[in-house]
Amino acid sequence: MRETKDRFTTQDIVYGGMFVALMAVGAFIKIMIPLGPWEVTFSLQFFFALMAGFLLGARLGFFSVLTYLIFGLCGMPIFAHGGGPAYLLKPTFGFLIGFAGAAFVAGKLYEMIQIRNIGTMIAAAFCGEMAYYACGLIYYYFMTNIIMPDVSIGIAELLSVWFLSTVIPDFMLAVGASVVAARLMPLFLEGRVHRASFR
Repeated sequence: MRETKDRFTTQDIVYGGMFVALMAVGAFIKIMIPLGPWEVTFSLQFFFALMAGFLLGARLGFFSVLTYLIFGLCGMPIFAHGGGPAYLLKPTFGFLIGFAGAAFVAGKLYEMIQIRNIGTMIAAAFCGEMAYYACGLIYYYFMTNIIMPDVSIGIAELLSVWFLSTVIPDFMLAVGASVVAARLMPLFLEGRVHRASFR
């Protein structure tokens, strides 16, 4: 698999499509966490987003998750609660955007670091997790306090419900994604000239 500067190869598209499918599957492997009037979804999408960033690289991983989002917004029921353009009005859509951010940040940091081992991989995954939450929390706050002020939520409540409730389980997924990606890395790196092998 080789990613060129300006375009993707057929092999890139095949691997990218595989992660689009994995993201869709991950949406249905979920746990609903009731927190007062809210219900927080914990799924395997974050795991596969990080895997895409690590195994495909920042650019292709980002576009794979972005393609998944486009398919869902076009009406395919591949999000955790369906699909369609109305999802843009859901305050939680920012977390879906965050999957693309996580793939890019984790993949980019891993590409940039000089010493590649499981520790630095987990660190890159953690940064990807923070990018995921940043996208989700900012979008949620914007939607509920500016677009739909009748359902406004305070900063403390926002953090307690949409960050603290799942940040530790998501970090466990980040560790898991790092371990699995490290094992699979040699297979995905074969034929790619822009990445060094995992050490």
